[in-house]
Amino acid sequence: MLMQERPLVSIVIPVFNEEPTVGNVIERVKAAIERMNLPYEILVIDDCSTDNSLEVSKSKKVKVYQLERHMGKGYALRLGFKEAKGEIIVTLDSDGSHKPEELPMMLEPILRDEADLVVGSRFLSRENVFSNKLNKIGVQLFNLLIRILTGKATTDSQSGYRAFKSAVLEKIQLKSKGYEIESEMLVKALKSGFKSKEVSISFEQRTYGKSKLAPFRDGIKIFMSILAAYVGV
Repeated sequence: MLMQERPLVSIVIPVFNEEPTVGNVIERVKAAIERMNLPYEILVIDDCSTDNSLEVSKSKKVKVYQLERHMGKGYALRLGFKEAKGEIIVTLDSDGSHKPEELPMMLEPILRDEADLVVGSRFLSRENVFSNKLNKIGVQLFNLLIRILTGKATTDSQSGYRAFKSAVLEKIQLKSKGYEIESEMLVKALKSGFKSKEVSISFEQRTYGKSKLAPFRDGIKIFMSILAAYVGV
């Protein structure tokens, strides 16, 4: 599907207890997409935060939705996808680890119709430093599993910084509740024949609090989601 000259871009930002950073992320997203002169909408999906993330998001005059209870990143993203009106959808984290200033290079392959799905890879640049070596090893193992199953090489199957055509969501059905949604989407998109491309992104370590991802618990869920997505469960 060829893109229109100025397609609507929907930027979906899942949030859970990111009061210190979410406001800044939203403002930077606005600035980055406005420099591209593309029509856009920003959808913030609050996963029933217990801090002031919801209030901060609402103050930024974007579309804000809140889950009725804490349900997980997968639920938040799926709600965002349901509400998104754009021909292109972008996802990025609200903790400041992804740079909104890199939106142009995330969108360029889709605007040029070179890809249906663009994944921002943290591992294509040697400049990125990862404090959690266990998480890095886990990602590499999941990458290998996806390559074995689909025949497609990937360096960062777990990246939450993505851009993709809405046509991808029209073809695949997402079921994940948590962090495993990234793997599910990638495997199902590849199986469905969509063109994927990775671009090198910067990665900023969290400067406060700690990641919500539990390596062992979520690792098992991610592993199972890859297998389920491949066999079509």
